Amino acid sequence: MKSIRQLKNIKGKRVLVRVDFNVPIKNGKILDTSRIDKAMPTLKYLIKKGARLILISHLGENGKQSLKPVADYLKKFIKKDITLLENIRRFSGEMKNDSKFAKQLASLGDLYVNEAFSVSHRAHASIVGPPKYLPSYAGLQLEKEIKNLKAAFKRPQHPFLFILGGAKFSTKIPLIKKFLGRASMDGARHDSAESADAVFVGGALMNNFFKEAGVDIGKSVYEKKNFGLKKLSKNPKIILPPDVIVYQNSFVDVGPYSVKLLEELIKKSKFILMNGPLGNYEKGFGKATEKILKAIIKSRAKVIIGGGDTVSLLSNLEPRTYNLKPNLFVSTGGGAMLEFLEKGTLPGIEALRVRSKE
Repeated sequence: MKSIRQLKNIKGKRVLVRVDFNVPIKNGKILDTSRIDKAMPTLKYLIKKGARLILISHLGENGKQSLKPVADYLKKFIKKDITLLENIRRFSGEMKNDSKFAKQLASLGDLYVNEAFSVSHRAHASIVGPPKYLPSYAGLQLEKEIKNLKAAFKRPQHPFLFILGGAKFSTKIPLIKKFLGRASMDGARHDSAESADAVFVGGALMNNFFKEAGVDIGKSVYEKKNFGLKKLSKNPKIILPPDVIVYQNSFVDVGPYSVKLLEELIKKSKFILMNGPLGNYEKGFGKATEKILKAIIKSRAKVIIGGGDTVSLLSNLEPRTYNLKPNLFVSTGGGAMLEFLEKGTLPGIEALRVRSKE
């Protein structure tokens, strides 16, 4: 891929920048600005070069929400006039990856920059379309994401601890299988360079393991499909919570013994990868995740954290200061992070690469 660092003589050029400003908004107020903040270095870099910016983003799944709160937030930090298009998902051609719509978008700019790693796993018109028609480049954060996430499958240090939570089991089981192997937490042996030494499964994902093992999970959230987890759970590297918090006949968080177990594993680890909360964060059960994040922050291990809810919790614990920790990388991606770790690339990245080869 070509980097925006390679751009020359772009004064007055119209630069179409695909960003991901899909941030949580309540009563017109942005609750977590981290995705916007991480795109800011790229925007300021292009402005300094004299470019005229046209920003593209979505907000929410159905396109009904307005990006006006985001525009108001941007005004505080960018004094030069820029254009932020309204929620791109208001147009049916976006998610359908309609070629005519992609060509219309491309006609707005002279150059295209992808600074939306967190949505680059979607083959949508604004992600994979413009590179077909315009000289295209990777933004600074997109480059950082690729460089840091590669550390998870390019000979990571051992012991390597993988903590996986959240929901959507079907999208995460390929990654569990990828990081499984013969190694143990003493780091003595492992059957591949990318193999983790321990895989801790929490969140709604643990419910699928428990369900297939014959445990009564009550009304707990789980994905209604048999994934063959009974056999998978016998792998000595898989660690399921030894205790859970139950509320209204549902498993809503991992218990205190599970937290202590994880804290001990964190102390031993040299590389930690975490994606997704360990409990039902949206309903107020985020205490275990907060404790684990605090333990991770104190760790000297190389750490990669991703997933929207997990990053929001981290932002509340360590407002912006986590960016100053050289051993800690916080990914803007949730699903994009998981897919990149599984496949080593994304549709949005491939679109840039194809254009670079032409």
